[in-house]
Amino acid sequence: MKHTEKELKELKTHHIEMWNLVQNQVSKAFDALRRADKELAREVIARERIVNAQELVVDHHCENFIALFAPVAIDLRFVIALLKITNNLERIGDFAKGIAGFVLYRQNKPMDADLFARLQLEAMMTTSEKMLQMAREALINEDSVLCGKVLNMDDSIDRINEQVVPVMADYISNNSVAIQETMYLYAVIRRIERIGDRVSNIAEDIVFFVDAKELRHQKK
Repeated sequence: MKHTEKELKELKTHHIEMWNLVQNQVSKAFDALRRADKELAREVIARERIVNAQELVVDHHCENFIALFAPVAIDLRFVIALLKITNNLERIGDFAKGIAGFVLYRQNKPMDADLFARLQLEAMMTTSEKMLQMAREALINEDSVLCGKVLNMDDSIDRINEQVVPVMADYISNNSVAIQETMYLYAVIRRIERIGDRVSNIAEDIVFFVDAKELRHQKK
């Protein structure tokens, strides 16, 4: 095995470790929200620093690879994409921590079942988790077609998100005692929607790596 191949393999290993950490954080944050599980929320918040530390590890290896090997073509695109993906994963980890913070400090009981259903929160959470999983598979398998499916899934999250404000406004009008908690919940839903946006960014970066095609800032 060439030295560059060995270094690339090590870099990929460190990156997938970070991806696994972030996927776990998102899954646990969503479970904590579903059940108002404060212990699980504490775990997510405590482990966020591990995600940050892993980001530094991946960045360090990327920077070293560029400095030592001066990569070109697909190797250069891979390292550039990895730097961007790592940043997006770190932000997704931040969103998971923010959701856990709501559960720990603002949520006193499981969410009203009717509101949960009307907001289509389960669909938003399961879709964003699936997107993250599919994007990981797309990177490992260098599959840009799968990235297109990820981008389409984000559109479904956006459509659900468009209905959030009227649903919440109607709920508040009939449940005035729940105004404060409902407003905090809006910030949580915004974070879930942003997870979808960040995974879309990741999908675009994978397409850049695999196909040398730039999708950012293109009109849909």
